[in-house]
Amino acid sequence: MSAIKELNKTEKIFKDAQDFLPLLGIDYVEFYVGNSKQSAHYFKSAFGFQSEAYSGLETGNRENVSFVIKQEKIRLILTSSYKTNSEVNKHCNKHGDGVKVIAFLVDDAIKSFDETVKRGAKPYMKPTREEDENGYIIRSGIHTYGETVHLFVERNNYNGVFLPGYIKWDSNHNPESIGLKYIDHIVGNVGWNKMNVWSKFYEDVLGFSQIISFDDKDISTEYTALMSKVMSSGNGRVKFPINEPAEGLNKSQIEEYLEFYNGAGVQHLALETDDIVNTVSHLRERGVEMLYVPDSYYDTIIDRVGKISEDIKELKKYGILIDRDDDGYLLQIFTKPLVDRPTLFFEIIQRKGAKSFGKGNFKALFVAIETEQRNRGNL
Repeated sequence: MSAIKELNKTEKIFKDAQDFLPLLGIDYVEFYVGNSKQSAHYFKSAFGFQSEAYSGLETGNRENVSFVIKQEKIRLILTSSYKTNSEVNKHCNKHGDGVKVIAFLVDDAIKSFDETVKRGAKPYMKPTREEDENGYIIRSGIHTYGETVHLFVERNNYNGVFLPGYIKWDSNHNPESIGLKYIDHIVGNVGWNKMNVWSKFYEDVLGFSQIISFDDKDISTEYTALMSKVMSSGNGRVKFPINEPAEGLNKSQIEEYLEFYNGAGVQHLALETDDIVNTVSHLRERGVEMLYVPDSYYDTIIDRVGKISEDIKELKKYGILIDRDDDGYLLQIFTKPLVDRPTLFFEIIQRKGAKSFGKGNFKALFVAIETEQRNRGNL
């Protein structure tokens, strides 16, 4: 069965099935970082995020400091710690800057916790009511791969800027948005022979379904390979590809990640835009480095993907990849690592009807990644 037929079949299952854990979307993603103020400045300056909220000494928080930034429906929290042996600093010492929390917006955080724990999830945060003069929220959470956790956020009865314990962050530095709209998907890297373990976890515990899978024949080059399964929530609003290494002649990008991150974790966030050329041109101007795609990629691309609306010369100029499925086509590009370790990066994606994940670009993408690995001495 083709990936697209498999996807369409799964969508029908979505419509027919009862979703026991309706996720309304991704509420926020929290990064644990070494310096939250500088990280917030970087993401604002380079990616066009705006200041939203702040928690720290001035709000009575004497352990951690957090800056909340937002662009359209994408909300990121950058958190550092004042305390040497805090959970945040232990996480940073082990992993470097990385994603700790993927938080889901839900109508009922207590029910979400009870349903997932009943199905085998390890509790991370029992349902907790947090309140201030603006109302209250309820949060709960579970552990998932590596040290990544999922929180369930119920905010129906809260009218504050973000969460209790936060105040509005007023800043004179709010660069222009670059057109990022929402998180399309979040990719996790897990260890050898763990992909099926964690895909089953998402299926059994959170009610996700597998919509696409790729094996080492789909995602490989002469030197490296990996395998991947794409898991989706019952309503299709949250999609999590899960990667594991596969045997190859040399160390794959997943092995490199696992080595430098010291375990499983979030590899990248895919951010949706409705004008990828404009978005990428701004990123380049602001100093964000992208993976290099050889000019030869574009020699036969139209023969493969057919007619597109964009100027191929513009796509070639910025190194934007193109792929097509039965529903349309997509445009995508990947940044180089955003942190010191070769771990976390962003994908910028624009969907023109396509529901897939760029299978036709895997070979070109992997060759580009291998070039970077070779430059780092890790291939």
